[in-house]
Order: sequence, then structure tokens, then C-alpha cells
Amino acid sequence: MREAVRPATPPTSFRRDLARSRRLFAAFRQEQSNPAYFYGLLADDAVAHLALRGGGAQVLSIDADATELTLHGRTPGPGAILGSGIHLPLRTASVDVCLSTNVLEHVPDPTAMADEMLRVTRPGGTMFLSYTNWLSPWGGHETSPWHYLGGPFAARRYRRRTGHQPKNLYGATMYPVSVAQVIRWAGRQTGADVIEMLPRYLPVWAAGIVRVPVLREFLTWNLVVILRKR
Repeated sequence: MREAVRPATPPTSFRRDLARSRRLFAAFRQEQSNPAYFYGLLADDAVAHLALRGGGAQVLSIDADATELTLHGRTPGPGAILGSGIHLPLRTASVDVCLSTNVLEHVPDPTAMADEMLRVTRPGGTMFLSYTNWLSPWGGHETSPWHYLGGPFAARRYRRRTGHQPKNLYGATMYPVSVAQVIRWAGRQTGADVIEMLPRYLPVWAAGIVRVPVLREFLTWNLVVILRKR
């Protein structure tokens, strides 16, 4: 889900402590059995991280698939828009906050989507990007951990075991994106400053993992990058 929102005040409190990590990992174990709960918790976590208050925000929810906008019995709101993440149907510098959580690994050109998110963010606004990196233990989503032996192999094994295609099909609806790839992208941005870059599910004291090549690909699980547009 990609959301463009107008922040409200006052900000909410947010603590990246061990208790929060336990909540996220406990919810993560229900990603397959209760996705509405897991992704709802992630959405609330992102709102708290950015110090937003949902009741004071104008929200645009953008998705390329109409069925995704109505999952789990949801009724699309007036701000629901069909559109591609790599060609966002929004004017340049038109939103205060552009947020994407757990989408980047599902687009064929992740840096193009990141470019688009930054494009539509106004000067002084915030871009929040969070995604599951490929070499994390959950990088293959429901085909994990067999994705370590290759995405095509993991997909074939899943089909043999379940009798149907995985929802997150390698090369079609899921693509390998690394931590290093997005870090390099963020470092190239001359029109924005990196505010935070950290492993989303881990406590604040584990933030240094993203600075350790190779190790960060396996331990980050989910990378958060926050930029402030100049």
C-alpha cells in the first residue's frame, strides 16, 4: 500500500524498544494466518513512527490491483486510487508524506518506485519507505526459507507442496531487492536528506546492523528508510 497523507498535530509518542520488537515479531508469525491483523499493526506502527494522527490526515491509498483495495472486507474510501507504484498518478510535490510499507519487493523496478515517491513529496515533506529485503529469513514470503536456494526453486517447491501457485510469485509479483541497493539509492539523492535508516522490527540499539555489509542482508528482516525532501 502506498499512502500520501497530510500530517496532523500533536505528534504521537513512539519508542523503538524491545517490547515493540516483541509485538512486531509476534504479529509477524500471523502474517499468513491473519494478514489483516499483521498489516494493520504495521500500518499503525508506521503512523506512530512518523508522528501522524489518522483522524487528522487526508489519505490517498494507491494500488495497481483493485482487489487489494478491498481485501479483508474493506470498502475503499474516497481517496482510493488505481495506479502503478513506478508511475504514481500524483502531481510533483503534491503530498506532505509519501508512505510505502511492504510494497517495494513487489515491483519490478524498486528504485523507480522510490524515485516516484520522492517526486510527489513536497519540499520539507517526508518519505517513508519500508520493505522486506530478499536475503532476510522472510525474503521469499510464503516460499521462505527455500528462496535461499533461488526464487524459481522456491516457487516450484511451493507448487508441489500445496498444489497451487504462491501469491508472491518470484519474477511476477515478487522481486529480489537488497538492503545495499536502497542504501545506495538513498545516498545518491541530492534533493533529500536521510533522516533514519534502520531495521524495522529490531530495537533502536540494533540500528547499526544496516552499516555492516553482507550481515545486514540477513539480519535486517525489513528495512525502513526515511527521507526529508529539501
